[in-house]
Amino acid sequence: MTQPLTQADIIAMVEQKLQDRPKIVDMFKRCYQNTLETTIRRQEDGTVFMLTGDIPAMWLRDSVNQLRPYLIPAGQDSDLRAVIEGVLAAQYRNILRDPYANAFNEFDNFHGHHTDLTEMSGWIWERKYEVDSLCYPIQLAYLYWKNTGETRHFTEEFKQAAKLILQTWRIEQHHDEQSKYTFVRENGGETNTLPGKTGYTGMTWSGFRPSDDACKYGYLVPSNMFAVVVLGYLLEINELAYQDGELEQETRSLRQEIEQGIREFALIQDEEFGPVYAYEVDGLGGVHLMDDANVPSLLSLPYLDYCGKEDPVYLNTRRMILSKRNPYYYEGEYAKGIGSPHTPENYIWHIALSIQGITATEEAEKQEILGMFERTDAGTGLVHEGFHKDNPDEYTREWFSWSNAMFVEFVLSLCGLEIKRG
Repeated sequence: MTQPLTQADIIAMVEQKLQDRPKIVDMFKRCYQNTLETTIRRQEDGTVFMLTGDIPAMWLRDSVNQLRPYLIPAGQDSDLRAVIEGVLAAQYRNILRDPYANAFNEFDNFHGHHTDLTEMSGWIWERKYEVDSLCYPIQLAYLYWKNTGETRHFTEEFKQAAKLILQTWRIEQHHDEQSKYTFVRENGGETNTLPGKTGYTGMTWSGFRPSDDACKYGYLVPSNMFAVVVLGYLLEINELAYQDGELEQETRSLRQEIEQGIREFALIQDEEFGPVYAYEVDGLGGVHLMDDANVPSLLSLPYLDYCGKEDPVYLNTRRMILSKRNPYYYEGEYAKGIGSPHTPENYIWHIALSIQGITATEEAEKQEILGMFERTDAGTGLVHEGFHKDNPDEYTREWFSWSNAMFVEFVLSLCGLEIKRG
C-alpha cells in the first residue's frame, strides 16, 4: 500500500509536473491554501462552520466542494480529518433542522433572507429547496470513508439525516399533491419564482438549481442523476455501518424509481445530436435543453460518477451543451465555455471550465482550458464566479471558495491525483 500524500507532497508534485506553466502552479498554490486559511470556523461543540467566501453563510453544496481536494491528503493529516468530520457533523445537524434550506448561519442569529415568504428559523440563511443540497453531504461522507478508511462519522445523526432526506425526496416525487414547501421572494423576479405544475415521473422535484436560481421545470435532471449516485453510496454505507433492512429497502426502491424516471422522461432524441439528456422536464411534455455552469450539471455527469466519460449519450449531450444550442454557452476573445442565468450574459464560469477540463478525454482540450485560466484570473491569482468572455477584468465574486477548490481539483486531475470513489 502506498504512503498517503501530504499537502507538501501534492504541491511538490504539481510544481514538478507543471513546471512549464508557472502561473498555473502559482494559482494552484494560492487557491489550495485559500480555503483552509480563510473559510473555516471551528465551534466549541466540535463542528466546523465553513464560509462560502464573500457571503457569511455555509452552503451544504459549497462546503462539500470546498473540501473535496483535501480528501487526498486527509488520510495522514489528523487536523484535516477533524475539519472534514466537523463539517459533516454540522451538515447533518443543519439537514435535521430543515431539509429544505440550502444555506445556514453560524449561529441562531436570523441573518440572511428573512423577508422571504417561507418557513424560516434563526439558523437559516436561505431556504431555497435544491435536491443537490441533500446529495452533497452523503457524497462527502462516502468519499471521506473511501479516501481515509474512517467510519466514525457514520453516526446515528447521519442515519437520521439520511432517513429525512429519503422522506423529503419521497414527498417531492409528488410535489403538487403532498409538499408543504413554498417560497416567495417579493420582487425577486423569474429566477426566484418556483416552477409550475408537474406530472409524476418517478424523479424528485427541485425548486431551485445549484446556482440558487429557480428551475423552469420541476424535475432538474442532473440533480436527479446525482441523487441516483448518492443513493447507491447510501446502500454501501448502510451495509457497512447500520445493516438497517428498512433503510436499505427504501433507498433501493427510491433509487430505482428516480433512475426509471430519468430514462423515460429525460432522454430526448435530438435531430442534430441524437439521444441527449434534457436539463429539466416537467412530466407534462415540457423539456428544457441547456446546461448551467453550477454542479451538478449535465457536463459534470462523469465527475459525479453517474456515467463514464465515453458514454455515448453523455458525449452527444456534451457536444450539444458546448455549442450555441446551449443558450448559456459563450465564445469570446479570452475564453469559451458555459455560463449561467445567475450572472450577466456573456459571462463564463471558472467552475464550468474546471469541470470541462476534468471530464475531457483529449489532452489538447485540457491544455486549452489551462490557457483560459492563465488569461482570466484578472491578475488576482485566484479564480472567480463569472467573467466576461472579452474582458476578464469584469467578473463576479472576488472571493468564491468553491470556484478556487474546483480549479485545484482540475489541476490535481492533470497530475494524476484523483479522489477515490470506490
